Amino acid sequence: MDLSTIKDAFDQVSKKQQLSCYKAQEVIDQVVRETECALAKLQLTEDTDFAVDLKTLLTELKNKLNEIGPINQLEQLRKELNVGLNKYTKLLEKSFIPDISKAYRDVDFDIHIVNQIVATHLYREGFFDLGDCFVNEVHESEATTLKSPLLEMHRILEAMRCRNLEPALMWAAANHDKLLQIGSSLELKLHQLQFVEILQKGSRDDALKYIQTHLAPFASNHMLEIQKLMACLLWLGRLNYSPYAEILSPVQWEKVAEELTRQFWKLLGQSHESPLITAMAAGVQGLPTLLKLANVMAAKQQEWLAMKQLPVPVELGSEFQFHSIFVCPVSRDQATEENPPMLMPCGHVLCKQSIVKLSKSSTRTFKCPYCPLVATVAECRSLHF
Repeated sequence: MDLSTIKDAFDQVSKKQQLSCYKAQEVIDQVVRETECALAKLQLTEDTDFAVDLKTLLTELKNKLNEIGPINQLEQLRKELNVGLNKYTKLLEKSFIPDISKAYRDVDFDIHIVNQIVATHLYREGFFDLGDCFVNEVHESEATTLKSPLLEMHRILEAMRCRNLEPALMWAAANHDKLLQIGSSLELKLHQLQFVEILQKGSRDDALKYIQTHLAPFASNHMLEIQKLMACLLWLGRLNYSPYAEILSPVQWEKVAEELTRQFWKLLGQSHESPLITAMAAGVQGLPTLLKLANVMAAKQQEWLAMKQLPVPVELGSEFQFHSIFVCPVSRDQATEENPPMLMPCGHVLCKQSIVKLSKSSTRTFKCPYCPLVATVAECRSLHF
């Protein structure tokens, strides 16, 4: 599917629509001008003794409107635009397959887990009433496990949107040791934001006291950051014009809110990204390959839905790679405990079953399919990722 071709076709239709709109407006403006001219003449007749035959005036207006031919012009513009739209629609139908059911495999899902994923996703997005309604309808009371901490997270984030850091600071203080264990400097960043707020709204003494009380414990590992904040004290009332003006940017709040969300999920032992969104995004990336495979297999009158493994790799982005997977370049089989990856002396890696087939015997030598070197099964070693 060539997306550039589709984009070019869309741009052409867009330009044609804009041109059609412009010409249609011109036609309407002409009709309005002629009508206003006729009304002006009629008004002149009523205000003066100069008599104008009303029938003659209407006849002239009718003739001029017939010359313009607004209906015919607008109809022609509509036809031209429809031609472009029809061509673009056919191109879309040719490029995209509206029926994606052929790429669907009848897999037995654990409905209990699916319901939990959906409910947790609703709570993740802050739709707590909708999540409760869903949980009640599917009778999945266990899905509410994360509701309470997520309510707290959304309450903290909502307060931060209002420039209130107290809930966030209380949560960070309560989880101080856990944040240190995972190497997070979130608590320091929250105190930095609070310091800037005090410096802008309060006095230099208040800001200095805040540093001494709340930021001094971080001095051993974050001296440069604290020195930078100390220097900000010299620019009281002029921080916008200081070398440290970037700390006033709203982006700083957004970054800290994003990091708080990530650390919150990490302490919960959950992924920052919604599993439901991740699964759907991966499916969208893999869908074109699956649809193409379905069409090819159908043309060969072969059934692929019952296959344990796909005959072609489905390439996904690095954001969907959560653990190492090895697929044998010869057999295209995914490595398992019974069929592990084997490192050959030449450095190439094949699955054990492929090596056994190539050697035909545990003592015979065989040639590597990717280089001229030869080896025996005994020389190959299991490889662990």
